[in-house]
Amino acid sequence: MESISIGLMGLGTVGSGVVQIINNHQDKLMHQVGCPVKIKKILVKNLNKERVVQVAPELLTTDADDIINDPEIDVIIEVIGGMDNTKAYIKKALMNRKNIVTANKDLMALHGSELLTIASDNGCDLFYEASVGGGIPILRSLVDGLASDRITKMMGIVNGTTNFILTKMSKYGSAYEDVLKEAQELGYAEADPTADVEGLDAARKMTILATLGFSMKIDLDDVKVKGITEITEEDLKYGKQLGYTMKLIGIAHREGERVEVSVQPTLLAESHPLASVQDEFNAVYVYGEAVGETMFYGPGAGSLPTATAVVSDLVAVMKNMRLGVNGKSAVTPQYPKQLKRPSEKYAKYFLRLHVRDEIGVFANMTSIFSEHNVSLEKILQMPLKNKGLAEIVLVTHQASLQDYEDILIKLRDLQAVKMIKSSYRVEGSVNV
Repeated sequence: MESISIGLMGLGTVGSGVVQIINNHQDKLMHQVGCPVKIKKILVKNLNKERVVQVAPELLTTDADDIINDPEIDVIIEVIGGMDNTKAYIKKALMNRKNIVTANKDLMALHGSELLTIASDNGCDLFYEASVGGGIPILRSLVDGLASDRITKMMGIVNGTTNFILTKMSKYGSAYEDVLKEAQELGYAEADPTADVEGLDAARKMTILATLGFSMKIDLDDVKVKGITEITEEDLKYGKQLGYTMKLIGIAHREGERVEVSVQPTLLAESHPLASVQDEFNAVYVYGEAVGETMFYGPGAGSLPTATAVVSDLVAVMKNMRLGVNGKSAVTPQYPKQLKRPSEKYAKYFLRLHVRDEIGVFANMTSIFSEHNVSLEKILQMPLKNKGLAEIVLVTHQASLQDYEDILIKLRDLQAVKMIKSSYRVEGSVNV
């Protein structure tokens, strides 16, 4: 093979990084695959836009078919994002027997199984390492490095924007709106930050991780999602007082044959390894029956970190081309999907509420917990000035989600309970 020709779809942040790495690491790529690697065409929206990387004008096109239908292009790298048009491009390219590398988590979370089947049927690779965790090689680690193990739990910080916001709120007591604005100015958050702050971006990544890690077809609708928009300064203050740090955590947990997947604000014990992951960094904690605990940490976004993952996939595709084994690596899910019922999901919970500051109120509340065999690990009680109310903060021991939700319903029905202010999952134990 004299050379390998690449079609690049997208020349934004990640696409520019891909061009830089391919141009600057040509000697390493040659060593890995035994021939030169060249970018033949680049799909862009605007031919005349100023760009951070210099490319020859004749490489640029606004017509996707110039790449998809070019018989000389061996691999297409898709970094334009989006859903409908992109899905159509990738399907058409796979039908034309083009190998695909994508960073598109939305597409892979929603349509990954369909596209992987098309790729396999056409003898093509479809790799998507960059869709989760930016520069962290988490997907390859699950598929290859931990292939012989049985993964029981994955939990992690998989969205850099929300981690940046929560880090600033926790460290400096900044208001959510102020930190969000700062994140947008720094380019960590989009103009419309909904996908990040409502947990949707993290949920898509956890869908991909759970499908691969558990070899089970997990759908986005199977993920219970709660974002960070309702977290208050008081929640963070009380969490810190009790020895916890707030993070948006994705959890995928398997017990026996049943699984649960969720994304939600979680109070982590300050001794937990994920509690020290700051700013825009990502980290994924993986528990395997044989390997025990492993943690993958690194930049979760950015031009070069994400482009590194893209080009790593490109190298894998090119090695498969040399060996003539493209399309052979896709593994279909091994197990039927079985989701846990609420009575099978166990966690500790943080609960903050306002109650009447009267004798007997606390006894009435604790009797509700006792009815459901849920004990309390920590209790704080503070009077609220001039309101005749008290603020109570509780942390439970392990309880099933079913019992906890039943407790919340009964607490709301108590006349003495004026408001349930907040409720969060808790991970890890604090030694007091």
